Amino acid sequence: MASPSPKSPEQSEKNKQYDRQLRLWGDHGQTALENGHICLINATALGTEILKSIVLPGVGAVTIVDDNIVSDEDIGSNFFLECSSKNLNRGSEALRLVIELNPAVQGYAVQEPTDQILLDNPDFFKKFSVVIATSLSEKTIQNLSNHLWEINVPFILCRSVGFLGSFRIQLKEHAIVESHPDNEQHDLRLDVPFQTLFDYLNSFDIDSLDLKDHGHIPWIVILYKAVQKWKISNSNRWPMSRKEKNEIKAIIDQFKRLDDNGMPIYEENFEEALRAVNTALIPTFLPVKIQELLYSSSAINLTKESSPFWILCSALRTFVEAEGKGKLPVRGTLPDMTASTDHYVALQNIYRNQAAIDSEIVYRKVQEIVTQLHCDHISESEVKLFCRHAHDLHLIKGSSIVGEYQFNNTVSSYIARFLEEPDVMMVHYILLRAAEMFRSEHCRAPGEWEPESDISKLKTCVSKLLTDISCTPFPKDDHIHEMCRYGGAEIHSVSAFLGGCVAHEAIKIVTKQYKPVNNTFIYDGASTNTATFTF
Repeated sequence: MASPSPKSPEQSEKNKQYDRQLRLWGDHGQTALENGHICLINATALGTEILKSIVLPGVGAVTIVDDNIVSDEDIGSNFFLECSSKNLNRGSEALRLVIELNPAVQGYAVQEPTDQILLDNPDFFKKFSVVIATSLSEKTIQNLSNHLWEINVPFILCRSVGFLGSFRIQLKEHAIVESHPDNEQHDLRLDVPFQTLFDYLNSFDIDSLDLKDHGHIPWIVILYKAVQKWKISNSNRWPMSRKEKNEIKAIIDQFKRLDDNGMPIYEENFEEALRAVNTALIPTFLPVKIQELLYSSSAINLTKESSPFWILCSALRTFVEAEGKGKLPVRGTLPDMTASTDHYVALQNIYRNQAAIDSEIVYRKVQEIVTQLHCDHISESEVKLFCRHAHDLHLIKGSSIVGEYQFNNTVSSYIARFLEEPDVMMVHYILLRAAEMFRSEHCRAPGEWEPESDISKLKTCVSKLLTDISCTPFPKDDHIHEMCRYGGAEIHSVSAFLGGCVAHEAIKIVTKQYKPVNNTFIYDGASTNTATFTF
C-alpha cells in the first residue's frame, strides 16, 4: 500500500516537492530512490529524456558516460543541448542542463568510450543501481550485456529511430515485495479467525443489538454472523458456490431491521455486507506462487551470499510451517467501512496487533538465520514490510540480451511464431536489429547518406536476421524503405514518450516496487501502437 501523503502544515519542503510520488511509493520508496545511482550511456535525445524523468523525482546520483562531441544533429533533436554546446562533450553539456531540474541530484560525466571502460575498469559499473544505454554498436551491446549480467547489475537497452522506439530490460533476478496488484484481496481471516478476532466477532449478538448499534457495527461482523448461522445447517462447511453465497445474502437480509410497514430499513453497513459476500468469503490459503518461492532451492539452501529476499522467504517458510499453521502472517490492514469510530478502531487494532505479533515472530527467525550465516543485518522495518506484502511477492528471473543476439533455438522459435501474424509489432524489432547490424557494417545509420542505395543494403541485413531464425523474407519492403527514410534521426516526440516509459521502469527497479516490463517493449509512433515481448 502507498503511504499517505504528509500532513499539512508540518510537511517539509522536500515532502511538498515529492508529494505526488510519495503517494505512489511511500517514504521508504523515496529513500530507496535517493540512494540510487543511475548510469546513462550516451546523452542522445532519448538518453536525456530518460534522465530528465529520473532526475525530477529525486534519484540520488546520475553518471553520464559519453565521449561524443555535440553536433548540429544533436542540437536539433536534443532539448538539453544549446547552440553554444556545439563541439563540446555531449555528456558534460547534457548533464549541466539536466541537473538544473533538481539541484539535489548529484551528477557526474565520464568522457570515455564504453568499450574502453569495459577493458580498463570493468568494476566501474558495479556501483550503479541501473545502467541505461542508447545508441550502442552490436559488439558493445553484447560485451556490456554480458558483463552486467555477470555482476548482476540491471541493464536497460534503448533504441529510438524515426517513429520507432524500443527498450529491453535485462534482469538476472529481481525480487519485488511491493508489487501493488490491481485487485488486492483483503486478508480478513473470517474462515480461520485468530483468537482476539474470534473473541471480538463473537461478542456481538445481532438479534439483540439496540437501535444505536445496529447501523454502526462493521460489515465484517454481519458477514461473519451470517456465515455462522448458515454453517449450522450445512455441516459446518464454508460457503463456496454462488448458490451458497446467495443463501448468505438471504440471511443478511433477515438481519435487517423493519419499519412499521414491515419493510427493511436501509442501513449502509448491511448493504456493504451484501456487496462483500463474493469477495470477502474467499478462504484463507497459501497462494501457489508464494509456496513456490518459499520452497525454492534459493530459499532452502541459504549461504552467506544469499540476498535478503531469500533469507526473508526462508524465515517466512518456517513461520508458515509452525506458528502460521499453513497461513501467511496477518496483513493487518482493513478496507474502509461504515461503522462507529469506536467499533472501527477496535477492529483495526485487533488486525494491527496480530500483524505485529506475526511479523515479530518472523523477525526473530530472520535474526537467527542472519546470525548463523554471518551476513548483513536485516532491519525490523524490512521484515514488517515483507510480512505485510507476503501475499503478493513477485520474482522476475530474466534472460540475457546476449542470448537474443546469438539467436538460440528458444529465441528463434519465439520470434518466428510472432512473425507469422500479419501486421505484428515484431517486424519493428527485426528492423531495429537490422539497423544496428547495418551501422556495425557501414559505420553509419541506414539512409544517413544515400537513402535509395541503402535500401538494398538494409534489406540484406534483414534477410540475414530472418535466415538466422529460419523465417521467410518480408512480403513487402515498405518498412525497410521507411527505416532508410529516417536516416537514423531521432524524432523528439518519440524519444520523449519512450524516455518517460524507460524512466518509469528504472524507478520500479530502484525502488523494488511495481512489476517492471518483462522484458521487451516496442513503440510505433506512427500508429501509436505498443507491444511487449519476453525473449
